[in-house]
Amino acid sequence: MNSEFFRKVRSRFPARSRAVLTSCVYGLTAGLAAVFFQLGIGWLYNQGIARFAGKPLFYFATGTFLVITATSFLGGWLMQTFGKDAAGSGIPQHKLAFWKDFGFVRWRVAVLKFVAGILSVGGGASLGREGPSVQIGGALASNVAGLAGEAKQSRRAAAAAGAAAGLAAAFNAPLAATTFVLEEIIGDLNSRLLGPVLLASVLGALVVHGVIGPQPSFRLKVSDAPTWFGFVMTPLVAGIAALVGVYFQRFSLNLRMRMKAHPEIPIWLTPALGGWITWILGVSIYWHTGHLGIFSLGYDDLSSALAGDIGWQLAALLLVGKFMATFCCYGFGGCGGIFSPTLFFGCMVGTAISSLLSLEWHVSPGDSLTLAVVGMSACLGAVVWAPVTGILIVFEMTQKFSLVPALMLGALVSQTVARRMNHQNFYDEVLEQDGHRIEHVRPPRDLQSWEQLPVSAIANFSPVVATDLGEKAVMAMLSAHPYHQFPVVQAGKLAGILLREDASKALKEKTGMPMHPASVCLRDASIGRLQQLLIESDTQFVVILDRDGGTVVGLVTLHDLLRAQAEMAQKSKEEI
Repeated sequence: MNSEFFRKVRSRFPARSRAVLTSCVYGLTAGLAAVFFQLGIGWLYNQGIARFAGKPLFYFATGTFLVITATSFLGGWLMQTFGKDAAGSGIPQHKLAFWKDFGFVRWRVAVLKFVAGILSVGGGASLGREGPSVQIGGALASNVAGLAGEAKQSRRAAAAAGAAAGLAAAFNAPLAATTFVLEEIIGDLNSRLLGPVLLASVLGALVVHGVIGPQPSFRLKVSDAPTWFGFVMTPLVAGIAALVGVYFQRFSLNLRMRMKAHPEIPIWLTPALGGWITWILGVSIYWHTGHLGIFSLGYDDLSSALAGDIGWQLAALLLVGKFMATFCCYGFGGCGGIFSPTLFFGCMVGTAISSLLSLEWHVSPGDSLTLAVVGMSACLGAVVWAPVTGILIVFEMTQKFSLVPALMLGALVSQTVARRMNHQNFYDEVLEQDGHRIEHVRPPRDLQSWEQLPVSAIANFSPVVATDLGEKAVMAMLSAHPYHQFPVVQAGKLAGILLREDASKALKEKTGMPMHPASVCLRDASIGRLQQLLIESDTQFVVILDRDGGTVVGLVTLHDLLRAQAEMAQKSKEEI
């Protein structure tokens, strides 16, 4: 059975039926992958970390150390050998593929993320399964679309639908999965892709219902609605939970940036550093409390907190330990997401505050539950900047409609705090650290109007410029940025173009940095003129100057031009 078979089957259906059928296939495929990913993590965790719980401390400490060390080294080796992009949650990488590669993702990404994610999260690293589920689901759907005959430049619908189904299956929350993909990956709640995304999300959730069961992620004992006291305390809890999310983002990504500045440290080693820190914290807290929440997802302790079985001292201890373990695991390059940890942080914030308040005032069980879930939603929302998703994901995970008004109030406070303190959300900052800038091109309909547009319509006005050709400076630049060409500026003037391949060879052979002649234009030059310059350029790269012989202000590559033209062609096709 090959791709030609799938193309023939698909071609027998009318266009509208074909779109529905393919969306169903994307949802089922991604949902099944997310379920098996979840089961794989659970199996490895139960065979490893959980198996040693209840044993004498020496056996627990020794056994968990061996498990987390072995899985961290193996996961790190896989990432170094087959692709370092498997580090982290996978959502920024999938967002980049959606916009820059039209949803095209290679098979290898799904396989590597699946295996490395199970090893990392199931082995005890303090990370989540939801981000990898998004990337795995989106990658599989993209490749299923390829089997069905979709061209590489036409797979955005598949990538978005698969991502939504993966997240829906991970959380059993199809509404939240739909809004997250629209809010964060697509960036438009009114997107034309709403239909495929929604259908795939529902099917992803149905796969979970069929394989695991229809229950929500967390079972709650309390059914009481919150009182006025719970609503009064909601802004306080939401504000503190948002602050925790803000500083988690800062600490995690600062550590990640420091590690990127030291490319000499092997990738296979760094996840173990986060794993060992998690082990130290996890064993210490288990020794004193008997709780395993620092390891892996921490859902058992999160459920206990929602059930009202955890006091403020334990909640504060678990919050601090989980916070430190998670930002170290992520910053050191572990493979896993941030949804579960941020939900954990927020829950412990709400639990600790409600428990402290109960020392002086009467706090009903309904109010305690409300403050815990408000903390969950607020902390997640502060990190990902997706307030609707934060509200829906907690609502669907608990299935308590009475919590929605407090969640909405908490989301308002959370977004206010997060957007004042951080300049962008977690995922966009990851992409910025990796040297990526996502431009949403909106080209006109006809070719003549397109060619008359100014170059500024598609240019990158945040160019990475080489001003120092010393060995250390060039090594740092190549490590920090994925680009293949770099404008070289000397004495304030454009001197030429440095290619990554030439720079790497010069560093290896200890020779001078060779430069190619630069093709230049002004920012108000037409795209028609730009096309001619790119044809004539040896490097397929044009530098934009502010004036003749002036300062470098931007650049355009052949890939930028082709991507924008493909966007125009796709939009024209959709309008016919």
